[in-house]
Amino acid sequence: MKSENPGMRPNLSLETLQKENELLTERVQRLENMLHHVPAMLYTSDPTHHTVSWCNRSMEEATGFSLQEMNTLGVEFFRQLMHPDDFELTGIARQSFKHNKQIFGGVTRMRKKGQDDWRWLVGMAVPFSRDEQGAVKEVICAFLDLTIAMDTDEQLADAMSDVLRRQNETLLSKLTTREKDVLTLAVRGLNNKEIAGQLNLSRYTVETHRKNIRLKLKVRNATELVALARKIGFN
Repeated sequence: MKSENPGMRPNLSLETLQKENELLTERVQRLENMLHHVPAMLYTSDPTHHTVSWCNRSMEEATGFSLQEMNTLGVEFFRQLMHPDDFELTGIARQSFKHNKQIFGGVTRMRKKGQDDWRWLVGMAVPFSRDEQGAVKEVICAFLDLTIAMDTDEQLADAMSDVLRRQNETLLSKLTTREKDVLTLAVRGLNNKEIAGQLNLSRYTVETHRKNIRLKLKVRNATELVALARKIGFN
């Protein structure tokens, strides 16, 4: 019986490791290539300092910024990229992750560097890594440009309508039956005294209801309250 040469084992093991390393490298390269070709903006960032640590090529092409520029600019990158009315979403997202929210999603507007037109994006962010204390250290985000989703216009309109309906239902669920009664009459133009007479309440009680309604719906004054009420279905 022919004996096995012990000296061959290290070489065979090394060849096996080299082959496995080559296969792993190919898989990593393929994965990176796939990420760069995904028709969406993908990136990871520090939610505390808003520093982009990695992004795919779609993100660079869509924004007009290189990864190095994004990283150097920090939060200023998002300030230049996002619509002024939407920039506060970055702070809201940061706070949501501090309170252990597992996913943050929404719609925002952005424009490419050097361009004037705003584009609508829908995006989501999830925790990607945490520090030793369990706080979110890095988030991974994905944004899709709705303005290029032109092949399904009807479905897109239906989807946005459905999202708005669900949002309105969520807002309405925060109000008590009496608060809804008060809001309905306020939208019709009745003042506190008239609402009190209609509902057989004291004027002070009506004022309290309206204050609570403003707090729940997060509006600052009567004008904003009426505008939002009409938007969510009060006529």
